[in-house]
Amino acid sequence: MQQSDSSQVLNIYQEGINTDNASFLERAPNWKDFDNNHLNQPRLIAHTNESLIGWAALSLIQTTGQFGGVCEVSIYITTQHRNKGVGSLLLSSLVLLSEKHKIWTLEANIFPENIPSILLHKKYGFCIVGTRQKISMMKKGIYKGKWRDVTLMERRSKIVGI
Repeated sequence: MQQSDSSQVLNIYQEGINTDNASFLERAPNWKDFDNNHLNQPRLIAHTNESLIGWAALSLIQTTGQFGGVCEVSIYITTQHRNKGVGSLLLSSLVLLSEKHKIWTLEANIFPENIPSILLHKKYGFCIVGTRQKISMMKKGIYKGKWRDVTLMERRSKIVGI
């Protein structure tokens, strides 16, 4: 992922946000905020000959610093390319690269209604840790004004941090 990909990355991000099952955000951030909130590496894109169709990136878990090898996964695919293996390609690559960058735990916070995302993460070794109940209230869309749960999933590396 390069800065030159920023408009397509943010458009795909917004497309996911618009589903009401990908994020609590109302709109995608600007590129500067996106760039500041995600690790520089690994950041991945998937594309056809014509356009960017998906992306994946990691962000550090915001703590007092004890969890430097623990990151949160973000993965977004354009609507027309979902359920075609793009998510598998991105997530499997992200897992491999995260280990090369000495990251031992990946976590994902997924709305329970987003079954395809939960199944994708399970396919690559994530397990459900629990449910974060009524973690935040939606400010837009079909769930506006409703408190939402998220399913907390985690993948612990078998080669890093053991």
